[in-house]
Amino acid sequence: MLRRTLALAAVIVTALLLQSTVFTQVKLLGVRPELLYVVTILMAILEGPSEGAIVGFAGGMAQDFLLDQPKGITALTLTLLGYTVGLARQYIVSPSPLLPTALVAVGTFAGVIFNEIVSFLLGQSDDPLLYSVRVAFLTAVYCAILTPLVYPVLRRIFEGSRPKRVVRF
Repeated sequence: MLRRTLALAAVIVTALLLQSTVFTQVKLLGVRPELLYVVTILMAILEGPSEGAIVGFAGGMAQDFLLDQPKGITALTLTLLGYTVGLARQYIVSPSPLLPTALVAVGTFAGVIFNEIVSFLLGQSDDPLLYSVRVAFLTAVYCAILTPLVYPVLRRIFEGSRPKRVVRF
């Protein structure tokens, strides 16, 4: 259990550091990727809704505090996103390797739109609707491009940290 918690913390910190240093400079049509969205969605795919919600909340709060954003908006968005994708994954039966990429694209688009709506309602953002949809679409494309690179790494990390089942007679 401790090993799993440490692995989860390391993944979140690494994603935050990469997002706040490397990926602020690497932009696709003026938009940067949201690595915590990718990590949250992939964890929800791999581990289920409760793990996705926990990763989303921890990553969202860490991002809010690190990037000096209004506290709780990203945490709320990622928590709901992780839980929803985890629930949806339970009902999707497909061995397709493109499934994680599609779920990351759709989830990121929905998450960015939700984040913009909540920010607008709380008076933190006044971006036009068309601009917000454009940013959400481009962010979803960027995150979908990164998914084939991130998914195998996360799967390997968390398959190795699962507790072994022991059968006792």
